[in-house]
Amino acid sequence: MTLFPEAAPDTPPAAASPPPPATAAPRLREANRTQVCLRPVDLEGLLPEDHRARLVWAYVEGLDLTPLYQAIQAVEGEAGRPATDPKLLLALWLYATLDAVGAARALDRLCTTHLAYQWLCGGVPMNYHTLADFRTAHGAFLDTLLTQSVAALLAQGLVTLERVAQDGVRVRASAGAASFRRRPTLTQCLAEAEGQVQALRAELEADPGATTARQKAARQRAARERQAQVAQALAQLPALEAKKKPTERAQARASTTDPDARVMKMADGGFRPAYNLQFATDTASQVIVGVDATTAGTDHGQLAPMVAQLEARHQQAPGAMLVDGGFVTKADLETVSARTTVYAPVPTPKDPTRDPHLALPTDPPPLAAWRARMGTPAAQAIYKERAATAECVNAQARNRGLRQLPVRGLAKVQVIALWYALAHNLLRAYALGALAGFLHRGGGA
Repeated sequence: MTLFPEAAPDTPPAAASPPPPATAAPRLREANRTQVCLRPVDLEGLLPEDHRARLVWAYVEGLDLTPLYQAIQAVEGEAGRPATDPKLLLALWLYATLDAVGAARALDRLCTTHLAYQWLCGGVPMNYHTLADFRTAHGAFLDTLLTQSVAALLAQGLVTLERVAQDGVRVRASAGAASFRRRPTLTQCLAEAEGQVQALRAELEADPGATTARQKAARQRAARERQAQVAQALAQLPALEAKKKPTERAQARASTTDPDARVMKMADGGFRPAYNLQFATDTASQVIVGVDATTAGTDHGQLAPMVAQLEARHQQAPGAMLVDGGFVTKADLETVSARTTVYAPVPTPKDPTRDPHLALPTDPPPLAAWRARMGTPAAQAIYKERAATAECVNAQARNRGLRQLPVRGLAKVQVIALWYALAHNLLRAYALGALAGFLHRGGGA
């Protein structure tokens, strides 16, 4: 028997497939990024329904922006380019603050490359000059907006001001350490700046067509700003000298680029130009209810001004103020004791045998009451709320980019602090489930 029988003679053999040519290339679908594509784009459909940008826009739409609209000079029936809607600029900066974007140029780029910022712009072109000017030009409006937004939460009972925690956060200034100069150098810099201004004026008078109009304006503006900054630094030297010992007053220095900045000891132990931002936060809701920017290197003396601000802003004093030991001064305790209760740690006495909670013979009644109060378990339990509130708010501000200030001057630094407070409170209102009331009452509508 044959295991492999031969094929029948009339059956033709199977044809084998010819091998592919050795030089044949594989067929691929390759990228062609120069091809013109026409496709419909719907920004509204591209952005998810639960995106944070929609929350920011919903909040801004509920605000009364009448003061901002009244300042616009471009009106119907008159010549001129239409102004950018303040609603767009306000929403962009609020979202940028939440997104840890602090530079106007970076925000300008995101408006053309990032979907969320494109959605907020809605097709309106932006430029960094407009963005930068808007951020610092409306400090009074932002301050009023903070007051009105907190008032809305107060009306709903979500903010009570029963206990308020205050803490300072020192933020690196825009000025560099090398910009600080002593009086002789500042005097020399001022003379040089004045000479440059005069030289530019003489050059333009001698040959008006030597440079373009834009170059002329830029050079003159830079020279005038330099002159004004150095003059302001010299004007602040007497106050800086007064804080030093008589033998050290010649060492007092001021910055030629940011005269308001002060060299402060930072959290890492180093010394750098900085500002001290103060945030007061309701402990029950973690809503920021007060904001201040100072040039003080410590928190001494910052308690009484914040209590006064809260009274003026909300027409009521906080029930209690929770601060750390750096805030405690005799003057502040005497000033605020009749209006609020202070919870702060009592310093350790030099004599280890003395009870720190017993009043000293020289203590006025407010200090004696504070010492006795902080010795009770109830006061110590209340004081624990400070770290969970104030330090948490400061940490969140740091995470949102509050590490170095992008502006110069105390007034502009105050505005930056307001932006962070408004952005923080927006998320807190949403977390508390009060967005509807926040929108309705946030702008005073």
